[in-house]
Amino acid sequence: MEYPHQPVLVHEVVKHLVSIPEGTYVDGTVGTGGHSQAVGKRLSGKGRLICLDMDPDAVSTSKKRMAFLGDNVRIMKANYADMDKVLADLGCKAIDGVLLDLGMSSYQLEKSGRGFSFSRNEPLDMRMDPENELTALHLVNNLEPRDLERIFKDYGEERRAKSIARAIVRARLKSPIETSSRLAAVVKSVFSPSHGSWARHPATRTFQALRIAVNRELQNLEIFLNEIPLLMAKGGRLVVLSYHSLEDRLVKQTMVNWERPCTCPPEFPRCVCGKVPLFRRLFKKGIKPSGTEIKNNPRARSAILRVAERV
Repeated sequence: MEYPHQPVLVHEVVKHLVSIPEGTYVDGTVGTGGHSQAVGKRLSGKGRLICLDMDPDAVSTSKKRMAFLGDNVRIMKANYADMDKVLADLGCKAIDGVLLDLGMSSYQLEKSGRGFSFSRNEPLDMRMDPENELTALHLVNNLEPRDLERIFKDYGEERRAKSIARAIVRARLKSPIETSSRLAAVVKSVFSPSHGSWARHPATRTFQALRIAVNRELQNLEIFLNEIPLLMAKGGRLVVLSYHSLEDRLVKQTMVNWERPCTCPPEFPRCVCGKVPLFRRLFKKGIKPSGTEIKNNPRARSAILRVAERV
């Protein structure tokens, strides 16, 4: 199998993640293994890499790609929100670094056949994990208009959420919306042709919102961020690549709270709550791809990298 997906900010990820070449690292969203391959090459003979993904296709592909690490790598089908259970099962007490790349892989968009892309005519599925019972098909064809509107507004930050929800309900009364291309057409019908060409497809935010809802992406991220301080060794690095404001806002605010955990009122002359910092950010502003990288890999344009170190 070919590996068409280009990992984003790969040099920066490896630089900030691997502080101890003989350490233990986790890639919580291994995908087709682009970042993990680069991380694995940076590790010493004693270094250990644990790779997780909910997508069985990603697990299968990464096992082949990461075979060069031999017994120093474990690749498993698992949700990164369950990292505490995975590490306990492996007998791993503390890890030296964790990477989360929260974006979609080129394979998932172009080859999975699960309806992630509005530019393809595929079954309306959108599950990262095919064992998940909830699908985009079910949401689109069964939810009340107000619930669809809430998903589009909360997870897609879509200003036309109400109009899109109404258009979907009207369309599904004629026949079920079963494919990604039909859903894209329904959403596009809400936008006036007089606006001319769009910078991005009108269905972009709708598809994002449905994918987030189906896979519980924000809930999983919240669970992970609550757990990770207990799993990291002192000096361990957390590296997160996010691609839209909802994820990045959650990651950024959590890292800020880790740095400033005191909950005392500002008028108190000194801290009495006793809470101590958990992490420190390596840089206040996130790192973004260069113009050259965006030119070579347009899907990198919205990426932002944030790093925090356990203290």
